[in-house]
Amino acid sequence: MTIPGRRSLNLLGFLACGAMMAYALYVEHVLLLVPCPLCVMQRLAVISLGIVFLVAALHGTDRAGRHVYGALIVLATLAGAGVAAWHVRLQHLPADQVPSCGPGLDYMLESFPLSDVLKMIFSGSGECASIDWQLLGLSMPAWVLIAIVTVGAAGAWNNFRRT
Repeated sequence: MTIPGRRSLNLLGFLACGAMMAYALYVEHVLLLVPCPLCVMQRLAVISLGIVFLVAALHGTDRAGRHVYGALIVLATLAGAGVAAWHVRLQHLPADQVPSCGPGLDYMLESFPLSDVLKMIFSGSGECASIDWQLLGLSMPAWVLIAIVTVGAAGAWNNFRRT
């Protein structure tokens, strides 16, 4: 069995990220589930990962370039996995430890410096702890964690592998 080319697999990684975003937008606009601030952060990580995959697919490069793309894929994957894991943690806190709901993300971005906004997002809020959607007993952030780690690991392998 022949392994597809590096650029083809990077394109496949981009399409996987695109599918994840398409489903997120479907859930938001058709199922009418509004994303919490941590969900938005996960979307940004998936979009970043997708952009790295797309650029890597379009840009045939030498060994050093492939390693740069591999490192960027690892960074985007770690960022997305970290946010998703934090979100899953918030969803599994006992009810008495769930933070109270905070202001919306739009309001925070307009009213506070970015460093304060990030602190507020990662301290969590009640809306981030609620589970509005499940598949096979896992919430959306848990599935994002699984998907981003799987796609990111495959992308890292693809870009760090020998020819």
